[in-house]
Amino acid sequence: MEIVMDMCLYYLHKIFSVKSAAKSDGFFCLKFRKDNMSNIQTFNFSLGRKERNKLNNHTSFVVWFTGLSGSGKSTLANMLEKLLYEAKVNTFILDGDNLRKGLNKELNFSNKEREENLRVAAEVAKILVNSGSVVLASFISPKQTNRDMVKEIIGKDDFIEVFVNTSLETCEKRDVKGLYKKARAGEIKNFTGIDSPYEKPLNPDIEINTERENLEEAAQRILKLLQKKLELK
Repeated sequence: MEIVMDMCLYYLHKIFSVKSAAKSDGFFCLKFRKDNMSNIQTFNFSLGRKERNKLNNHTSFVVWFTGLSGSGKSTLANMLEKLLYEAKVNTFILDGDNLRKGLNKELNFSNKEREENLRVAAEVAKILVNSGSVVLASFISPKQTNRDMVKEIIGKDDFIEVFVNTSLETCEKRDVKGLYKKARAGEIKNFTGIDSPYEKPLNPDIEINTERENLEEAAQRILKLLQKKLELK
């Protein structure tokens, strides 16, 4: 399974590297994309998501963690994955920092390229869902439009939004990576919460307040929410 995931990410990286190289010529890139899209015909494979879910004995979907940097998204995703692993559920974690070190390493932090980062993440998550995995995705995803786009790509029935609601003050006090200090000093631009806004989700499936709630208990609460959704119908 791990080898398949690595190959998937490798070839996606190659595809997006070609796209990035062509970025300097907008008209050529657009024409190249349109011409190639018209020639694409998908192959009808014998085995699909339904068969993989049956083999795994559970459904597949995305749990999308959103919140400020330092809010506890990745820590919570990690805890939840351990619980799912113990329950013999196939999982895969997609993390914003890890994705930017590989597949999306050419992207900067402008609004446009942050949106592209999330679009690619959503497409990868969708592939992993079709592989039969429960995907735990940890991304700041600061705007409501960002999250709406992600939900549209993945599909609303396969998208569970977890809002890790930790205040800016607490995140800045934690500052595990030292990023807030750099942002305050002007060394990092467009940093969410400092000089770039974070829009709270309008209607998340579950909200976790890490200032009031123990993370272990929060992970258990999310697991409880997922249990019904994991059942095959």
